[in-house]
Amino acid sequence: MEIPTAFEEFDIVEVRFKGGRKDFFRNINRIDLTTGDPVVVDVPNGHHIGTVSLKGELVRLQMLKKKVDNNEEIRTIYRIANERDMEKLREVQEQEATTMYRSREIIQQTGLRMKLSDVEFQADRSKATFYYSADDRVDFRDLIKKLAEEFKVRIEMRQISLRHEAGRLGGIGSCGRELCCSTWLTDFKSVSTTAARYQNLSLNPSKLSGQCGRLKCCLNYELETYMEALKDIPTVSRPLQTKQGDAMLQKTDIFKKMMWFGYRGDNNWYPVPVERVHEILKMNSQGIVPETLVEEPVQESKQNEFVAQVEGSLERLDDKFKNKKKKKKKKKSAGDKVEGLSGSGMQDTEVREPRAPREDRGPREDRGPREGRGQRDGRGRDRGPREAKPADQQQQAKAEMPTTGTEGAPAEQGQRPKKQRPPRNRGNREGRENREDRPPSTDDRQPREPRPPREGGAPRPPRGEGRPDAQQPQGDGAPQQPRRQKSRRPNRGPKPNQPNTPSSDA
Repeated sequence: MEIPTAFEEFDIVEVRFKGGRKDFFRNINRIDLTTGDPVVVDVPNGHHIGTVSLKGELVRLQMLKKKVDNNEEIRTIYRIANERDMEKLREVQEQEATTMYRSREIIQQTGLRMKLSDVEFQADRSKATFYYSADDRVDFRDLIKKLAEEFKVRIEMRQISLRHEAGRLGGIGSCGRELCCSTWLTDFKSVSTTAARYQNLSLNPSKLSGQCGRLKCCLNYELETYMEALKDIPTVSRPLQTKQGDAMLQKTDIFKKMMWFGYRGDNNWYPVPVERVHEILKMNSQGIVPETLVEEPVQESKQNEFVAQVEGSLERLDDKFKNKKKKKKKKKSAGDKVEGLSGSGMQDTEVREPRAPREDRGPREDRGPREGRGQRDGRGRDRGPREAKPADQQQQAKAEMPTTGTEGAPAEQGQRPKKQRPPRNRGNREGRENREDRPPSTDDRQPREPRPPREGGAPRPPRGEGRPDAQQPQGDGAPQQPRRQKSRRPNRGPKPNQPNTPSSDA
């Protein structure tokens, strides 16, 4: 929406400084400002740089809330800060950390019981504000003199509460979010333990206290809602009297309007509505003692409805099981016909009777040829019905079949005889026996040439004589000697308890 031409904007602007401190300044020069612009403002004994946080009619409402009068005491805005002003401000802010550390050392030397939390310099470096917190009053006149001599500036000491200190430092709360006091909360109201009692919270200081060490500010957020809900809940100052015993209040659920009571010597808790508690309190005041805390008569109509529902569900389940059994038992009897579907091309077929067992059918050769069933060739074509062989041909085929199995035993009926295979050459023992029966080799190898005679005219000894490493002759007449196994250990001589026998290789 466009601003009307005759509309005059409120000339006071809210400016924010370090640590969340805010103040109001008048825009006399009618500078076009927006939220977030850095501006140079007038302060006592110099100037300072802040950021515009609020403008327009909302500033008027904020001034009414904080009870600030629109008078001549409100200072003015000079201009929008330029690059040179911002560089000077950054140089001054870099000195704040070293100044604070040095000031803490001076405070320890003087022995004052105070905690220095922050230091803020003006943009023109003519004044330094020291923020501290203390439990009691502190006489810091000597401290101001020492700080002025050390830093050569005008010193201002400002005491803040622990809540303001936590807001200036910042942090993360137990809820996982940034602290309310450092983000949006400006007014710090007092928080008492009665707020925790109204909300039925355990009075545990470690859970109820925040980062500042005081009670959490969020205990006041929902206090009004709890106060409204507690109007309908009665105050039970003494136990409720019943015939079962005295019932003492254990717990109250405020929003569910439910109160829990327990008898003496009984660890169980019984929930009682708020209306019933009002009735019992009224009866006890009149001298009437009820039988129990909660009287709930059994409603027969509801019980009967429940029984009817259960019976109906069981009947439906029985019907389902019966239908399933009927479908399984329903079978097609002999002679029935299955009618084909119209237009599907299926013909009516008769249901055949089950075939008799093999003992009742007799031997296969006496049954004759099969009727109505033909043989199929490799391509799946029907070659016509089989022709039964005469009895003479069947007996001749049986006579030609071998009667022995693999090892000469009579073959079982219906079992094919296995082919006889020659024995394999398994090592030297079996190979030597069957080597003479082998057929001659058919390869084209040339016979070996005879070796030349030895020097000196001595004939070469035949194989197996005088040559331990020579191969022994093979055949039926050759003596078979056991193969010598190679030993991995060296020959260390005979053992002490055994005779020294010569070696077979010697």
